[in-house]
Amino acid sequence: MKENSGGVRNVQVGPDHDGQRVDNFVSARLKGVPRSLVYRVIRTGQVRINGKRCKPAHRVAEGDTVRIPPAPRGGDGPVDVPDRVVGMLQKRILYVDSNMLVLDKPTGMAVHAGSGLSWGVIDALRKLYRDEYIELAHRLDRETSGCLVLARTGQALKRLA
Repeated sequence: MKENSGGVRNVQVGPDHDGQRVDNFVSARLKGVPRSLVYRVIRTGQVRINGKRCKPAHRVAEGDTVRIPPAPRGGDGPVDVPDRVVGMLQKRILYVDSNMLVLDKPTGMAVHAGSGLSWGVIDALRKLYRDEYIELAHRLDRETSGCLVLARTGQALKRLA
């Protein structure tokens, strides 16, 4: 990853992110930044793939270079999810292997941060599985409980999708 003095990062796409939508790729690197802002920086051309403008649904490929602008507010630090929440979710894991994780998501807990929420289930699980790849294979509404499937590798995410 290269970074210039303006805070712009040029991130090379690795094999685990091959085929991922650029909005999700950027959102994962601008932690804590609302998705509406991620869409705005993509729409205004601040995010570029191999020097070219893109749309949020564009899928990145291994080896692509993605230009990511600086986060407008301290968005690159870890999201502060309470330890009690992480512990509660850890107890709700129904299945885990090297490719995926299945969680019994409780009612009232958002899957993503946003709409006034600073964290979601994905942030808690990323705190639990630090330095590991973990991505949502789908989502459930905040008020919906049920099985939530997460991929633990890029290849598993492609197969699950």
